[in-house]
Amino acid sequence: MKRHRAVALYSGGLDSTLAILAVLRQGIEVKAVTFMNHFGCDVSDRSSCSKNPFAAAEKFGFEVKMSHLSWKFLDIVKSPKFGHGKNMNPCVDCRILMLREAKEFMEMSDAEFIVTGEVLGQRPMSQRRDSLNIIDRESGLRGSVLRPLSAKLLKPTVPEEQGIIDRELLYDFGGRSRKPQMALAEEFGLTEYPAPAGGCLLTEPNYAYRLRELLDHNPNPSYLDLQLLRIGRHFRISPGCKVIVGRDHSENDALLKLSDGKSPLMRVLGHGSPLTLLVGRTDEQAIRTAAALCARYSDARKLGDVDVRVISGVSEGLHICVIPAVDFNIEQFKIEKKVRDRSLQRT
Repeated sequence: MKRHRAVALYSGGLDSTLAILAVLRQGIEVKAVTFMNHFGCDVSDRSSCSKNPFAAAEKFGFEVKMSHLSWKFLDIVKSPKFGHGKNMNPCVDCRILMLREAKEFMEMSDAEFIVTGEVLGQRPMSQRRDSLNIIDRESGLRGSVLRPLSAKLLKPTVPEEQGIIDRELLYDFGGRSRKPQMALAEEFGLTEYPAPAGGCLLTEPNYAYRLRELLDHNPNPSYLDLQLLRIGRHFRISPGCKVIVGRDHSENDALLKLSDGKSPLMRVLGHGSPLTLLVGRTDEQAIRTAAALCARYSDARKLGDVDVRVISGVSEGLHICVIPAVDFNIEQFKIEKKVRDRSLQRT
């Protein structure tokens, strides 16, 4: 007899792992797919959609395919049909995109339905009952998306109606509590799983503000532009030029690694100093402004004149003597969302 097969959306987190185990228990073969994007959903990051997907797969015996959504995802970030959340997160459109991609994988894999770890009511934008209905409809998968953790709170899906899945072996989890999932993990012998995180970078106020500001000035940013949004203090000194100042040793290293070798990268000589990168169209005035900002955040900030050197890029070797930037310059140029809870930002 042919063994039934399903495709699962798999993040490596607790919910998606449990959903797969619930289906495996019923004798279904599962092929999992982990989608990545440029905004924190990557196995090298620590967001809730980017946990290492291989540990549980190896332990419980299911296959994982990695797939990058690339610029398809950026398109929905720019203009989501169903809107953004509180920041730049297009959660409903994100799920639709992933399910559309999974549908193609399902058809190529000769699978019959899709499995997700969504829990009704857990996330305010994409896991409401009405949102789940929209997601299934827009992805062209109405009736073919099984959500094992909340299945008993939802209408029966096609695989349940056809007897491929026993509905009685599914669950009725709802809301934000993780206690039911933790108890189920113990039952399945799933002993190692990540703690929940805040979500992708698009849900973070300051990152989202920087992204929106970038898109206002550059509707088609490069991969480097997006990576740099995570690092340092950002200053818009002209419509076509930004300055990024490292905040600590790790960010200096990151700027050094991400530098394209053409954009001016500078530091203060003879003192503890951040690395400072210019991105975009630069001229003499832009370089002097960047040097003043670099000096302001260095150990030489209280000196009258500071020697700043361009250590790589088109102006490599150039020395600039500047007065460190004052608070007015910082407030004038800094790209930062003003929020009441300062703990939401690194300053």
